[in-house]
Amino acid sequence: MSSAIETTVIPHSIAVRVTHWLTTASFLCLLISGGAILIAHPRFYWGETGGVDMPSLFDLPIPFTFGHTGWGRYLHFLAAWACVITGAVYLTYCLLAGDEKARRSYNRLQRMTYLVVVFLLFPLMIVTGLAMSPAITSVVPWLATMFGGHQSARTLHFFSTCALVVFLFGHVTMVSLAGLKRLRTMIV
Repeated sequence: MSSAIETTVIPHSIAVRVTHWLTTASFLCLLISGGAILIAHPRFYWGETGGVDMPSLFDLPIPFTFGHTGWGRYLHFLAAWACVITGAVYLTYCLLAGDEKARRSYNRLQRMTYLVVVFLLFPLMIVTGLAMSPAITSVVPWLATMFGGHQSARTLHFFSTCALVVFLFGHVTMVSLAGLKRLRTMIV
């Protein structure tokens, strides 16, 4: 009887598959561009300001690479908006279509983890990202203040990224352990 449950895999809808892979692509772009930004200044601070001559909260064990990080910032900005728009399309689709059949096969821990990622980590990434932007905080200054300053938002953004990377590895591991049938439902 358990083999019948394991062999019955409900395919994901085309909307879920497309938004999943667009989110994957934009997340990888965010990791690459975020890494480029991070290499330029691998120190973290708490508060409003931070600089090379200031004491840091912690330093990553990578050397400073001073120079132009414009491409990293531009790619990060574009990939972040691609991720936000894709996420909005995904959530809208799920609310309107009620795509519950495919998610019923996930256990309680998996569903709870997806909820934390979608409704806690991604929004925290968006808000802390906006709180680091001088253009945004010039219009909405309380956004940076609610995190304790620009550098505090940057530090929280980094830790949220770490949590998402841990989720990514766990997600890929779980998909690998589930086998090709589960993976196939997200591809074809």
